[in-house]
Amino acid sequence: KMPEVSEVVTKADIKPKSMHRAKTWSDDVENLYRFQQAGYRDEVEYKQVKQVDEVECWPETGFVKKLQRRDNTFYYYNRQRECEDKDVRKVKVYVY
Repeated sequence: KMPEVSEVVTKADIKPKSMHRAKTWSDDVENLYRFQQAGYRDEVEYKQVKQVDEVECWPETGFVKKLQRRDNTFYYYNRQRECEDKDVRKVKVYVY
């Protein structure tokens, strides 16, 4: 069972190497927007903090459906795009 423990420790230590701002909207930017609205850097940080393997997504669009904030409040998101053009440049894209 030791390898499993070391894998978890390695996973928890994942930190981004760099960050840039999104310039155009995409499905990835939409999901990053949702994670950042809920108070997380991205899906990696959400999974580390909440210790979950999967994030609930809309099957039609693949967009994040529901996130739990650090204070345990839930955010629920629509099937359609929520990140407006004016908000795209606020989205931080992390490179690992």
